[in-house]
Amino acid sequence: MAARGDTEQQIQRIFSSESRRVLATLIRLLGDFDLAEDALQDAFIAALRQWPDEGVPDNPRAWLVSAGRFKAIDQLRRRARYNEILHEQAQQLEQQATVSMEEENAAIEDDRLRLVFTCCHPGLAREAQVALTLREVCGLTTEEIARAFLKRPSTVAQRIVRAKAKIRDAKIPYEVPEGDELYERLHAVLQVIYLVFNEGYLASSGELLLRHDLSEEAIRLAELVLRLLPQPEPECAGLLALMLLHHARRATRMDAQGELVLLEDQDRSQWDREEIARADALIRRALQTQRFGPYTLQAAIAAIHAQAPSSEATDWQEIVGLYDLLLQQMPSPVVALNRAVALAMRDGPRAGLAALEPLMEDKALADYHLAHAALADMHRRLGNIADARRDYERALTLASQPAEQRFLRQRLEALS
Repeated sequence: MAARGDTEQQIQRIFSSESRRVLATLIRLLGDFDLAEDALQDAFIAALRQWPDEGVPDNPRAWLVSAGRFKAIDQLRRRARYNEILHEQAQQLEQQATVSMEEENAAIEDDRLRLVFTCCHPGLAREAQVALTLREVCGLTTEEIARAFLKRPSTVAQRIVRAKAKIRDAKIPYEVPEGDELYERLHAVLQVIYLVFNEGYLASSGELLLRHDLSEEAIRLAELVLRLLPQPEPECAGLLALMLLHHARRATRMDAQGELVLLEDQDRSQWDREEIARADALIRRALQTQRFGPYTLQAAIAAIHAQAPSSEATDWQEIVGLYDLLLQQMPSPVVALNRAVALAMRDGPRAGLAALEPLMEDKALADYHLAHAALADMHRRLGNIADARRDYERALTLASQPAEQRFLRQRLEALS
């Protein structure tokens, strides 16, 4: 029984690490999102039944792809009694299933990249592109995606359903585009990758604050895209650099008790200097092109933090200047919030408050817990305890991450 239990745990680990890759391949092979999702579940059910007795295969991912495909064929045959088209589809899939395992394995590695570009087809609305990719490629729940977009889960679910139908009905090809079409879709692809990274960098829900698997998958996708492009693309390099710089701090962002550690309190000696150096080279190349954009500017800001020996020794003057440039290219409330925080570090909390308080009239910040936490921190530094308490309490009501909630409660307790 112990051996069976060990195998079941191994299957669970394989599901966590391989399920999205298997799904991407099944979508390519079956040409249908819903059929592929059913096939994925059937394949893992088959694994739970067979592997404890037969052992885990040498290549579990290829085994799951093969099992899922034949499960889909069986499903189509059962339904084909009432539909001749499904019968033909089942026959075609069975003929294609004779491809060699070597060819199959070679194709699997690139399937997630193909799926990203398919989900980011210009025939889909931008919001649908991002939502579909996060759901199908990365396995985020509808609730997690809704939080990333500040939308209702039902709205996101409708977008995903409509996007799948559009891909099916319009017969959108499952491929990486070429030429100008590739660059047309690149912005959406980069946006998707960044949102995936953000969900790994600070999970929007659940007890697990950091999801390194998502962060590393986003970095891998960015590297694939960068290698794929026929000409260097500064913003792709900038995005990769930005993610590397944030990921370089992963070992210091939580303490031994699993509590959040702010940037200013992190042990900088534990930051991954190889990743920082790699990011710095990417930023320099991107800036030299004079065609850089918001991702490169954000990476440049992160690089200043990464190179500073301490929070006090950080070049806040340079950071505020970079935020000024970023606001020109990406005038968003969150960028303005971050600039106000940097201003508070450069000129003091009173200057930060003067910049931030007018921004709170924007609905996006009024319901954003980090904006209220920033307000509270500025009031705390000024000794405005009642105002700090009010804003920390508001931030606490808006925060959904347990680790962030605990951190905010600690701040409130410290005020007492």
